[in-house]
Amino acid sequence: MDVLYFAWVRERIGLPRERIETQARTVDELVGELRAREERYAAAFEDLGALRVALDQELADFSAPLDGVREVAFFPPMTGG
Repeated sequence: MDVLYFAWVRERIGLPRERIETQARTVDELVGELRAREERYAAAFEDLGALRVALDQELADFSAPLDGVREVAFFPPMTGG
C-alpha cells in the first residue's frame, strides 16, 4: 500500500510517500508498525490527536480497517481562513 505524509509529518519522517508491505488490520496497527521502525516515525506519530488520516482519499478514524485500502495519508488538521 502507498503511505503519504503531509506537512510536518513529512518533515519529521523525511519522505513524502512510500510503498510498504504490512500485516496491519487497522490504521492503529499500521501506526504501531511505523512507530516501531525508528525514531523519526515515533516522533511523527507521537500525538495522534494532532493527526488526521484518509483511506483512499476519504477521511477515516484510526480504528478503521485497512482491508482493500490502497492509499493511507497522514496529515495535520486543516484550518480555513
